[in-house]
Amino acid sequence: MIDRLGSKPVIVSAAALVTLALALFTGARGFGAAVTAAALLGFGGGWLNIGGNALVSDIYPESRGRMLNLVGVFFGVGALFVPLLVSIAFDRLTIAGALAACGAVAAACTLAAVPLRFPPAREAATFSFAEYLATARYPGVLLLGALLFFQSGNEATLSGWTSTYIGSEGWPPRVATVILLGYWVMAVAGRALSSRVQAWLGKPGLVLAAALLAAAGCLALLAGAGSLAVLAVSAWVTSLAMSAIFPTTLAIAGDRYHRYAGSVFGFLFTIANFGGMLFPWVLGHVSQAAGVRLGMVVPLMGTLAVAALALVVKRADARLSCGN
Repeated sequence: MIDRLGSKPVIVSAAALVTLALALFTGARGFGAAVTAAALLGFGGGWLNIGGNALVSDIYPESRGRMLNLVGVFFGVGALFVPLLVSIAFDRLTIAGALAACGAVAAACTLAAVPLRFPPAREAATFSFAEYLATARYPGVLLLGALLFFQSGNEATLSGWTSTYIGSEGWPPRVATVILLGYWVMAVAGRALSSRVQAWLGKPGLVLAAALLAAAGCLALLAGAGSLAVLAVSAWVTSLAMSAIFPTTLAIAGDRYHRYAGSVFGFLFTIANFGGMLFPWVLGHVSQAAGVRLGMVVPLMGTLAVAALALVVKRADARLSCGN
């Protein structure tokens, strides 16, 4: 829809949905209201994620990788902001109050976006689901989608299960919380630093190197459970490495399919979201059956899959460069 309608109606309506969802959460008094709010938040947040990344890819064609990683920095800041808000104001602010504060921020962003000028739509203002599915036939889209499927799964499992894993190894909850906080700080730092590394390695090279480093971090996370220092450093290195993979892969897609970036990004995010849903579910079942340590093999295998796919992307990119 971004390619057909333009970025502005998509982003503004998505931000408004997020604001509405947070307001509904604040006043929810039953399961049905909470489910409705969660559905609206997921829909609006997903739409905002796709629209925001597609917009940045469109208006910064010469520096997509750097700017998409910069957008990712704000994602990490948001992931830090809400838990920090709750922890600082724990005795004075209820959960509803924290949600209301987040809703106020979302409302302010929505109002700020309304008067802004956005690039015009690239195509006629119609939408065809068949044309959206045809995006899969673009050369290389499924390869990038598979990479982001595994990467999204890795991010979901590691951000959600690292503290649980540390606790299962006998370390106190406060230690697990501090390591998880460092995990998100390193995610922000990794995206902020990625532009320098990208200048040396190129986008495909950065994705490959980051995936290999993340795999090494996951392996150290498994092997070093008895050492607090090893656990902390391996979790932080893994986060630092993984942080640039998703936005840099989107930048590769933006370079290749800039005319249809909205449709391609939407398709890639759809595939990635399946990974983000599936991997934690698999890890949970493995952990229940055989322990959390064995469950943490899931993101290790996922990072190795990302590295293998990144190698294919890098070789394909080299062939395209030689052909041009």
